[in-house]
Amino acid sequence: MKQLQIDLSNWEFRACGDEEWLTAVVPGTVHTDLLRNGVIDQPFYGTNEHELQWIDKKDWEYRTGFVLEETWQTLAVTELVFAGLDTYADVYVNGVNALSADNMFLSWTVNVKGLLRAGENEIRIVFRSVVTEDLPKLAALGYDLPAPNDQSELGGLQEQRISVFARKAPYHYGWDWGPRFLTSGIWREAVLTGRDVAAIEDLYIRQHEVNEQEARLTAVIEADAPEAWSGLLRVSAGGQEWMKAVTLTPGKQTLELELVIDRPRLWWCNGLGKPELYLFRAELLQGADAVAVSEVTTGLREIKLVRKPDAQGASFHFELNGVPVFAKGANHIPNDSFITEVTEERYRHEIATAVESNMNMLRVWGGGFYEEEVFYRLCDEYGLLVWQDFMFACSMYPGDEAFLNNVRAEAVYNVRRLRNHPCIALWCGNNEIDSAWSQYEENMGWGWKEKLNAEIRQSLWTAYEEIFHRILPEAVAANHPGMDYWPSSPLRELTGGQDQHATRIMGDGDIHYWGVWHAKEPFENYNLKVGRFMSEYGFQSFPELKSVLSYAEEEELALESKVMLAHQKNGSGNQLIKEYMDMYLPQPKDFRGFLYMSQVLQAEAIRMAMESHRRNKPYCMGTLYWQMNDCWPVASWAGMDYYGRWKALQYTVRRSFQEVLLSVDSTDGESVKVYGVSDRREALDAELVLRLHDISGVLLREWSQPVTLAADSSAVVFTLPLAEVLEGREPAQVLLIASLLESGQVVQAELVPGQVQELGTETRQVLEQGPETGQVLEQGPKTGQVLAQGPKTRQVLERKEHYFAAAKDIPLSQPVITVTEVPGSGGQSFTLSSDVLAWGVHLTVEEEGIFSDNYFDLLPGEPKTVEFLLRSSGNGEGDFTPAAPTGLVVRSMADYI
Repeated sequence: MKQLQIDLSNWEFRACGDEEWLTAVVPGTVHTDLLRNGVIDQPFYGTNEHELQWIDKKDWEYRTGFVLEETWQTLAVTELVFAGLDTYADVYVNGVNALSADNMFLSWTVNVKGLLRAGENEIRIVFRSVVTEDLPKLAALGYDLPAPNDQSELGGLQEQRISVFARKAPYHYGWDWGPRFLTSGIWREAVLTGRDVAAIEDLYIRQHEVNEQEARLTAVIEADAPEAWSGLLRVSAGGQEWMKAVTLTPGKQTLELELVIDRPRLWWCNGLGKPELYLFRAELLQGADAVAVSEVTTGLREIKLVRKPDAQGASFHFELNGVPVFAKGANHIPNDSFITEVTEERYRHEIATAVESNMNMLRVWGGGFYEEEVFYRLCDEYGLLVWQDFMFACSMYPGDEAFLNNVRAEAVYNVRRLRNHPCIALWCGNNEIDSAWSQYEENMGWGWKEKLNAEIRQSLWTAYEEIFHRILPEAVAANHPGMDYWPSSPLRELTGGQDQHATRIMGDGDIHYWGVWHAKEPFENYNLKVGRFMSEYGFQSFPELKSVLSYAEEEELALESKVMLAHQKNGSGNQLIKEYMDMYLPQPKDFRGFLYMSQVLQAEAIRMAMESHRRNKPYCMGTLYWQMNDCWPVASWAGMDYYGRWKALQYTVRRSFQEVLLSVDSTDGESVKVYGVSDRREALDAELVLRLHDISGVLLREWSQPVTLAADSSAVVFTLPLAEVLEGREPAQVLLIASLLESGQVVQAELVPGQVQELGTETRQVLEQGPETGQVLEQGPKTGQVLAQGPKTRQVLERKEHYFAAAKDIPLSQPVITVTEVPGSGGQSFTLSSDVLAWGVHLTVEEEGIFSDNYFDLLPGEPKTVEFLLRSSGNGEGDFTPAAPTGLVVRSMADYI
């Protein structure tokens, strides 16, 4: 019995018709291969994107040679497997056309037994240009298909938008945050396999019923046998084994084995419990020998999308193992324009960042690609739910038979590929197409259908319904039974007919709210425009100076420079940031100040949105901001830039998504309301302490009262008339500090070296450094911050500053910020204090990493201790490691105005 495999990674490439072959890296792309060979300059630098549009107009070919031993000729099965070909590709084996591929999102397997020979062999792949392939399709159609994010003009195609014809990552054609790079190449692994024994080609652990008492499962095994075979099927997991006798006939067949696990360890998302995983192993046994083996790791859980009618419309929330989940997270886009450049460490940094930011969900948005296996594996391991879009976004698509068959194969393949991952919470048909088209209302969508005649409109809507209301849900139902499907995001409750369309904020379905930003509405509208599940909203900022200097020279650091405009894909986005900045913030003194201010502005916008969404729980049960990450260095909506550097937004997300939240609202101009929000599964008794200070730090007034936060709740825990709080003072001269403390008596303590947090004029809590001593004060990436243990000290559960005026109206003095190394911390922790109000304190160091907090405010007499954590290098040291940084620089808003 033989099973052989050769990894095909030694390739070379050239443009078709060229003489010279160049070294290629597989998996890879033409663009990255050209860069490594010095043929092109760095694509992301300056305006180089514009100069590289010639690449997608050419056909490219790759080739590899290998030697096969005579043994290969005796094997019953010999297959060439490409996990991904981008996109139109003809594969030749020893000069014979063995395969023609036309879908980037599919794996391709072809029987090559009769095409290989003992000795030298050659595989050659010709990648046909998507431009030359698809322009004739547009011409033949005779009318344009809506695809507004296709940057065809940049690609030299004027208004000929062809992105809808190829089953290729839509963002490769450009988006309003990403460049236009139409890649091609062998973008996933390529292998040659051979065997003369049966193989297990797929192992699926179907979960019928899972609860704390038992898990009822079925192991579904797809086997392929070159000849008749009899033996035993054994499945094992968690120390248990299940077996049965099986007989295989030649060819492919499905085997099933019922499994029951008593008292299973359940998989939970971040914040609700441990993401427990089980390794399932399936074997075909001939006597004591395993003829074929397959393993999958999965988690046992029950996940549902709950949509129940109520007085306000219909609910829209996820329920995990019977527990309602308030979804806290972001929309994920591809981490790079060149997918093969994303390492496991970069994926891990993103997922670890999400967890450190107290998220429990990421949405894999439909304009990218079905992510790499490592992405889902890390979401499984870290406990992040995944809202998974199919790869359709902001466009209308063809409805011809060949296209629909291609979509059907793509859907089946990717559902089957991902269905074992416990992180998958929902399959969604597309991004924004239903609302953009607006089938049932005139002049309510994006104006697409109004430009077309009745016949074309009906044709396009028929194709839409075929794809998103038949092909995709059928693929989910048949291959991932029990998993919910949602046709489009955003969408209203599906009750049939005209009720299915989402055009505005309503009491059912999910919502994309873009009044802030695209419609230039004020930030305060985030308090008014709240739906049942906020699956998109966002605000832009620039990356930090270090990141900007990776694509621009000093002389190009200007808002309207050619390079800055090339790295702003949202039209007048730079000016829009400035308009909002004029509304809320002081004027920056230079472009460096503008970069900083843009991040502070973005963070304040999204803070307001997140707090509003969480305050409205359980009416609203999800908030996924746009967007988590970037695919190149750019001004965008991301909270973490292309290099993985946290913007001010990411630190704000971390604070706004913590388990217990205080939110202060005085936007009605009449009252001050303090909300207590808790995601805990049990009630919380605490004391609310409010302190009114003037901006010089003087305590003016103090309130305190006991509060009880019910499990998984939001409630107003304190309210006073605004006039009574201000007592005639100018709003710009005062601020309110709200603290939520554990119940119990606070006693005065002597100061000792360590971290100090003032709670009032007379009492202080003393904090000790160390991961083991005392009670946890707040979440830290690894060691945490802890209270000195004592019978009367209390944990500070949450602390929030609230201002009664916009930052631009508050008089800021230049602070003197003192930085003191925490004794015994080895230089990893610092205590900062200021002589006057320091707004938006910004810490930078030379190393790549994060702080336990950043972009925070310092009030006189309110010292704050922060810890630096080094980003993982991918060597197994952990996600973030406490370290002593070099070159610590401390600035605040006063330094930028």
